[in-house]
Amino acid sequence: MSQASRSLNTRAVTAAVIGNALEWYDFTVFGFLTVVIAELFFPSSSDYSAILLTTASFGVAFFMRPVGGIVLGLYADRAGRKAALSLVIALMSLGILLLAVAPPYSAIGVGAPLLIVVGRLLQGFSAGGEFGSSTALLIEAAPFSKRGFYGSWQMASQAAALLLGAVVGALMTRGLSPEALRSWGWRVPFILGLVIGPIGFYIRRNLADSEAFLHAKQTARRATLGELFAHHSRDVLCGLGSVVALTVTIYVLISYLPTFAVRQLKLPYADSFTAVIVGNLLLTVLSPLTGAWSDRIGRKGLSLWSLVITLVAIYPLFVWLEEAPSVSKLILVQAILSIALSGYYGPFGALMAELFPANVRSTGLSLAYNFAVMLFGGFGQFIVTWLIKTTGSPLAPTYYVMCGLTISIVAVACMPAKRHADLDAMRKPLDALEQPLERR
Repeated sequence: MSQASRSLNTRAVTAAVIGNALEWYDFTVFGFLTVVIAELFFPSSSDYSAILLTTASFGVAFFMRPVGGIVLGLYADRAGRKAALSLVIALMSLGILLLAVAPPYSAIGVGAPLLIVVGRLLQGFSAGGEFGSSTALLIEAAPFSKRGFYGSWQMASQAAALLLGAVVGALMTRGLSPEALRSWGWRVPFILGLVIGPIGFYIRRNLADSEAFLHAKQTARRATLGELFAHHSRDVLCGLGSVVALTVTIYVLISYLPTFAVRQLKLPYADSFTAVIVGNLLLTVLSPLTGAWSDRIGRKGLSLWSLVITLVAIYPLFVWLEEAPSVSKLILVQAILSIALSGYYGPFGALMAELFPANVRSTGLSLAYNFAVMLFGGFGQFIVTWLIKTTGSPLAPTYYVMCGLTISIVAVACMPAKRHADLDAMRKPLDALEQPLERR
């Protein structure tokens, strides 16, 4: 591989990691601070109603994600990954700024929750273009035999952002008094997130588009929704279904965990972050390893085994936790589930990207990913809170996650046995000689 190719690969990974870190850090912090934000921006006579309203505002941003995914995905497939990713991170930073400076309800009344909703809508639109564009860039910059490893940085960076959000949340809740946290401390995580924006924008603005994209732009049909659905409707459906497991595990098992630990298990709020830190540390470390492993043994089989093991394990683990809740048991449950899920998180980026050719890759990825996230993730916390209230069972979150895992098992099993080779259409003959036989 030439020095120029290595340089592109390094910059592609860096650009994807920083952008994903900003997106997922912000979404995670908002989820972790649900209890505080509920009191400040959605005051109610009922704690349950306040949290329900806050989780609804968390979810309303996801209505904009499919819109952003379609608009920014088409933009990435036409103008290039570089242009789309630069726009995405600028819009995301603006949304974070709105959240960081929003006055509470006690200061401006109904304007406070409106500002939160506007900030979330703006973030939802920009986040809609992040996954498709950054995943396409990662896979297109990767050598053929390392797609799984390069694609794994998509999920590793998400887990790292969740880890960072949990660490910041733990420091805030442990280091500040409840009064300080409600007064100004809750803003600190959002202000820290703003630091990432200018760095990521600079890196993305100086990034070169991949050879695969440039080749597809010259030789393939122009990206449109009609082109996507006419030739890749099955791929979109399989991709959408495969995202469901990812979505429910992130937004229920990770983001909602502190709220669940406090409200249902009656565990200390600050201590609940320790379990999230451990789980995301494992996912951050293991995802690149399992991604590289999928390059050797195939992605489809590894992904299915990971999903099945998680499905079988989750209910008995939560029953054991609910019988005698403790922080140590919560940490152990999170660690076991994270290890099981790493076999899915690692290969996920390549598994999805290989469904679509380069001329519609960003659009296809964005559409499948964001509709699944909107339907199963955005209102996941809202639905779980409602399920707990309706059923009276603290195990209600596991029902929702098990349903999502089952959908993804079916979707991955139905994925067509193909891997688009257009990624390497412009590779040098020497690189082509090193390509292994295609396998799923």
